[in-house]
Amino acid sequence: MTENQRVRTAADLLEKGALAEVGALLTESHVSLRDDYEVSWAEADVAVEAALAAGALGARMFGGGFGGSVLALAHRDAIAAVSDAVGKAFAERGWTVPGFLETTAGPAARAL
Repeated sequence: MTENQRVRTAADLLEKGALAEVGALLTESHVSLRDDYEVSWAEADVAVEAALAAGALGARMFGGGFGGSVLALAHRDAIAAVSDAVGKAFAERGWTVPGFLETTAGPAARAL
């Protein structure tokens, strides 16, 4: 129920361009996945923590199972700092530094 409410709230916030608030919801979602459902893993948790500490507006794990990823929402001018911080946090732990994919949101889905 809480995740469904976060999605509804995030949709409303995205329409208003309230990215900082959307970021906070992403992070709340990660905390719920980690603590309530116990489906996160150490590397995802470290990536989220490092991204947030480096200026990401929010971050959460997604996927999982045999892999998974972390989505970090950041302003364009923070992307290098966020990816550098995550890479450094992994290297400090002796983990393989992850790959990063920078992307920009496109238009919403629509019927053609």
